Amino acid sequence: MRRLIVALAAVVSFSLSAVAQQKEGEDRGYIVKVGQMAPDFILKTDDGQTVRLSDLRGKVVMLQFTASWCGVCRKEMPHIESEIWQRFKSESDFALYGVDREEPIAKVEALRKATGVTYPILMDTKGKAFRLYAYPDAGITRNVLIDREGKIVFMTRLYNEKEFAALCGAIAEQMGTNR
Repeated sequence: MRRLIVALAAVVSFSLSAVAQQKEGEDRGYIVKVGQMAPDFILKTDDGQTVRLSDLRGKVVMLQFTASWCGVCRKEMPHIESEIWQRFKSESDFALYGVDREEPIAKVEALRKATGVTYPILMDTKGKAFRLYAYPDAGITRNVLIDREGKIVFMTRLYNEKEFAALCGAIAEQMGTNR
């Protein structure tokens, strides 16, 4: 009987581990997929402007889910600022928003100062927008690139130089190769 209990425990443990690996390995915590329409939301920027994602149709949109406590976010944000925002911010058909997860404005202001970013940051104070894109317990940083029709075309998780370079390439492609 004891062997049966140990064997069952091992099977349950393996099954739970496989499910967790599939969740993080295949979709990396995302509940959305490339090719799907980006879930709509309405949030305010850290300076009080209201943004509805669907109102940005016709633009290439990048969302960067972040938080002040995320060390990887702090590492990635200056790259987003210099390699993406500074390159495309003057383009009328491009939009970039950080989406701060579940923090007060004071934390966002401190994060902005610490990282030197100037791109707009949306206040997802209850995490509702985040949960439209990823499992509630999924980590950040993560980036979602949305085409002019509102479809997801590229997603990243964490900061990896090769993946970030691919994201930059995908943005340039969406914006047109002559830019």
